[in-house]
Amino acid sequence: MIDQGTPKISKISSKGQVVIPVEFRRKLGLQDGDQVTIDVNDNNELVLKKLPTALDWHNLITTIPNEKVDVDQNGYYNPEKASHFHDWMNED
Repeated sequence: MIDQGTPKISKISSKGQVVIPVEFRRKLGLQDGDQVTIDVNDNNELVLKKLPTALDWHNLITTIPNEKVDVDQNGYYNPEKASHFHDWMNED
């Protein structure tokens, strides 16, 4: 586990590259070829975030219910045949 109070030190190369310490790469699940965003916050601190991979998106969307909803010409559907859709339509 990474000690939140102990920052790691890394050097900037002549090409502007920074090595992310292995502890942080493991914690964030960063692998070779992963993409990250880099930003500067209001405190002039660099903020590095991992972008979701195709596998991350796949794992996310597989948890979303998928069902066919038959809607008649008046806009009505059978809530018993489309329970997930019905629940979604009635969320607060």
